[in-house]
Order: sequence, then structure tokens, then C-alpha cells
Amino acid sequence: MPGARSFFAAGEFDGKVVVAGGHDENKNALKTAWVYDVKGDEWTELPAMSQERDECEGAVVGSEFWVVGGYRTESQGEFEDSAEAIDLGGASEWRRVEGVWKAGQCPRSCLGVSTAAKGAALFNWAEMGGGAVKVGACGVQLGSGMTLVSGSAYQGGPQGFYAVKGQNGKLNKLSVPLEFAGFVQSGCSAEV
Repeated sequence: MPGARSFFAAGEFDGKVVVAGGHDENKNALKTAWVYDVKGDEWTELPAMSQERDECEGAVVGSEFWVVGGYRTESQGEFEDSAEAIDLGGASEWRRVEGVWKAGQCPRSCLGVSTAAKGAALFNWAEMGGGAVKVGACGVQLGSGMTLVSGSAYQGGPQGFYAVKGQNGKLNKLSVPLEFAGFVQSGCSAEV
């Protein structure tokens, strides 16, 4: 990356990695965004978002990259309910969308995307599955319509691990050895 940043939104589209928001080494929230072409080993700057977004979450929906929630430097920890989206297929500016996330709630690791005939919708994994995962929710898309979800039913409760196939949202409990059953703060999936 051209500059250091932490707690940023990230996603992959068409063999390229997209990063946006987060904060710099001085904890200043960022509104800049970049695309990394893996094959060409080249960074390209995208237009800046309308506002800074620290501790935001990223999601690719079709050809759009969404940056959800986050907060500005001067409003530390006051998570926004808005998001910004850019069409990676050629749009030259971000589109701001209000009310897509619960204000005050951190979207990191618990943001999910469901797609249906009427379009895509963003949701919180902690609000799915009938209460099995309410605290510390973490969802990782694994490809082929499969998502791994972890979390617990209550604060301090045992961590559960679940597979979700497709759009039905049904959590199927996985058996995990005790030494691998701790709290998951964040996760990712990389196909090599």
C-alpha cells in the first residue's frame, strides 16, 4: 500500500484488492481508497469517499465495493449508520447511502451480504440464526455460497462455529476441537 493504514475496509473484485478508510499511524481516520492489481503489482488511487471512516467494513456486492459504518477522527467510536459504494466497473465517484447499518454498532467482522432477486441487502450476523450467535459474531465468506460464522449466545459464553450454505441463513453447528474453539476477532479466506 502506498501508505500505512489500519482498521480499513477491504475486498476483492476481478483479481484486484480494494482498500478504503481505516486510520493512519497517527490514528487519523482516512477517506482515501486504493485498488491493487495483483498481476500488474500496481496500486491505483480511487476518488476519496465523502468522509473519513475508521473501523469500517468492506463488502463486494456485484461490481460495487461497499464501505460500511466507521467513524470520523473527531467522533471516536461513534459508528455511522451510513455506507459508501463505488462501482468498480467504471464509476468515478462514491455513492453515499444512509441508514444501512445500526448507528453506534461496529460493523467489523459481523457484516453479511444476502443477495436475492430484488437486490442485495446488508445484515449483521449477530442478528441471524435465532440467537446462537449474538456476541462476538464473525462471518467469513468461503466461496461457493458457504460462510463460516463464529460467536456466542451470550457474553462470556462458549464460542460456537457454524457453516451457513446459501441464502437461507440457517446455522449448521460445526464440531471444533477445544484448542481451536476460542474467540475469533476477525477472519478472512484466501484461495491459492
